[in-house]
Amino acid sequence: MENTALNYLEANQDKLNRLAGEIWARPEIALKEEFASRQIALHLEQAGFSITKNIGQMPTAFVAQWGQGKPIIGILGEYDALPGLSQKVSPDKEPMEENGPGHGCGHNLLGVASLGAALAVKEAMAQHQLKGTIRYYGCPAEETLVGKVYMARAGVFHDLDAAITWHPGYLNTVSNVSLAALNSFKVNFHGVSTHAGATPQLGRSALKGVELMDIGVNYLREHISSKARIHSVIPHGGKAPNVVPDYAQIWYYVRAPKRKQVDAIYSWMLDIAKGAALMTQTTYDIEFLTGGHDVLPNKTIGQVFHEKMKQVGPPQWSSEEMEFAQKLQSNFPKDAVQKSLQYFRMTAEEIGAPFCKIIKEPSDEVITVGGSSDVGDVSYITPTAQISTCCQVLGASSHSWEVVATSGSGIGFKGMIMAAKVMALAALELETKPELLVKAREEFEKATQGKTYVSPLPEDAVPL
Repeated sequence: MENTALNYLEANQDKLNRLAGEIWARPEIALKEEFASRQIALHLEQAGFSITKNIGQMPTAFVAQWGQGKPIIGILGEYDALPGLSQKVSPDKEPMEENGPGHGCGHNLLGVASLGAALAVKEAMAQHQLKGTIRYYGCPAEETLVGKVYMARAGVFHDLDAAITWHPGYLNTVSNVSLAALNSFKVNFHGVSTHAGATPQLGRSALKGVELMDIGVNYLREHISSKARIHSVIPHGGKAPNVVPDYAQIWYYVRAPKRKQVDAIYSWMLDIAKGAALMTQTTYDIEFLTGGHDVLPNKTIGQVFHEKMKQVGPPQWSSEEMEFAQKLQSNFPKDAVQKSLQYFRMTAEEIGAPFCKIIKEPSDEVITVGGSSDVGDVSYITPTAQISTCCQVLGASSHSWEVVATSGSGIGFKGMIMAAKVMALAALELETKPELLVKAREEFEKATQGKTYVSPLPEDAVPL
């Protein structure tokens, strides 16, 4: 059974590499992933999967399903790119298109590895006449924390027995980390414009509303968890100094280790917005973009992942790929590699440089980090686990042109095929060993205290 899945992936490796390269060459930002979603869905449809499109009011979101009955195992795929990171497969900074998008998080690899895993599992289940269902979730807009949150509100994850996924990185390991819960929202202030020099008394500055709100938020920081984060930009602040702005906007991200902490901070910030409007005699409205849960890793499924990672083994690198990686590292800040080693608490000899040469043992304790992922909402609906595989070089920063360069090369493709093999084997293990799913569910119920998932989205929120 396992050999059937592995043989399928070996036989179709070139096809998967080609698709990942095509998606890399046509990067599409959040909710615009028309080519990527269409091509992945087409491969699934040709393999006999039934396709349901336009999930959660998102044309580039879909669910593909093969098989019947329980258990139902979901494999999560992503395919959105990031703005402004266009880059050739080069160790030097060379945009393909000035200010164009690029796969600086490797989602061209992510979506295709998950596709390969789903197809390999289907092949094994069909040949060995296994009962159960395998699903591929085509998830757009992870970078804006939109896709899975709106898909979750649509209810498409609620009957899963487990969900698995992965993310390109440097380490080959199980991702025993909890990413932060988040709210993303804009506050629009509305005032009265006038000549700032001649008749300022007639004006009411929307910009002053924004500024006073941000001052209030800065004073708020003393009274929230030290692990919480509030970041902001001012997309609109006025058009000229001599015109009192009648419109201004500030955009906030609020992050914290747990969802209830984000809810509390967000509520306080709404009070601050109200106070700023009162002080400036302006009005305001809230544009809620998205909100997500923290990630809840399931150690039971994580252990299955770890065993399969050891079985598959890490990628092997050619001398040409080693040379490319070393040239790429020469462009990093001088302390980037050393800082990465300090973060991993390992030496270059132990872990591998410029590529990870080991399967790293996952941390016993769940590590909370400051980033966020919409995988969090899935993890509060069903037992969920995630791995990373080596698709980039030691010291590379995510969301960078350096990651774009490796995501479009054989370096990224090798890590992608490893991830596909590991996910396929893990999914088959979960499909055929119901006792693992019982244990994973018990762990999940304990972690969530039996509480039902509640979407953080307002009822009238739409994906933007």
